[in-house]
Amino acid sequence: MGDNIKPGEDGLGDQSDPEQGPERTVTLLTVMASVFASFFGVQKDKNRRRDFESGKFWHFFAAGLLFVLVFLLAVWGAVKYMLATTPTG
Repeated sequence: MGDNIKPGEDGLGDQSDPEQGPERTVTLLTVMASVFASFFGVQKDKNRRRDFESGKFWHFFAAGLLFVLVFLLAVWGAVKYMLATTPTG
């Protein structure tokens, strides 16, 4: 009777593969979190697998460039501030 039901059609979702689902999708927030974690050299294996299986290269590339740009601007701003507030002579 229920032999022709495909996964997810019974209203219970796909119970056969717990790896699939909302936690496996790559969103803007997860891309930013992964790039931020890469700056420190730490990443959970589960997240790394999700990124390589579901993510797009260009999303991570653009986010990485953005983080590098923000980092460089922050360092530049800190140096300018220190030079401006340090008394000379």
